Amino acid sequence: QSASAFRKAGIVMMFPSQRGGNDNPGKREGFYGEADDILAATDHLAGLPYVDPNQIYLGGHSTGGTMVMVVGAMSDRFQAIFSLGPVAAASQYGGDFVYCDLNDDKEIALRSPIYWLHCIKNPMYVFEGAENGNWDAVQLMADENSNPMIQFFKVPGHDHFSVIAPLAEYLAAQIVKGQIDVTQQAVQGLR
Repeated sequence: QSASAFRKAGIVMMFPSQRGGNDNPGKREGFYGEADDILAATDHLAGLPYVDPNQIYLGGHSTGGTMVMVVGAMSDRFQAIFSLGPVAAASQYGGDFVYCDLNDDKEIALRSPIYWLHCIKNPMYVFEGAENGNWDAVQLMADENSNPMIQFFKVPGHDHFSVIAPLAEYLAAQIVKGQIDVTQQAVQGLR
């Protein structure tokens, strides 16, 4: 599964690596300082002569899906945000990918999208396959959500990983068209 559909559609793609990962300096913080790294990468991307700074989208899968939800709560910089298979709370990783005191409720809350849904100012689309994934966590956020900028979609016939390729193709076509219009009916038809 990959996001290559965006590249194939002619969309400029950037995959920023964050602090402490991929031989980068710094220390991993797990869904905290890394959000600043993504925003800094976005500023760099927006400054490139072949990029329309008003047409930048953000997406991520699994831990990346959780990360983009945190970034979306911090900034209204993005045309839209696509989160695939996130969790609601950093504690749901059971200690993986989180580099803080797991017993410190404040540290966990700062890294957990469910506490910041009200801060989202731009369209956010949250997806998960109906089979074997993080749907329970996504449903928890959907149940808590009162922000009309966020929509949640359960994708039948797909799991946490098989949802990536067809969803990337669908979203790439929408971006190229210049209008994001995600519906549950369209998502149900993804193969």
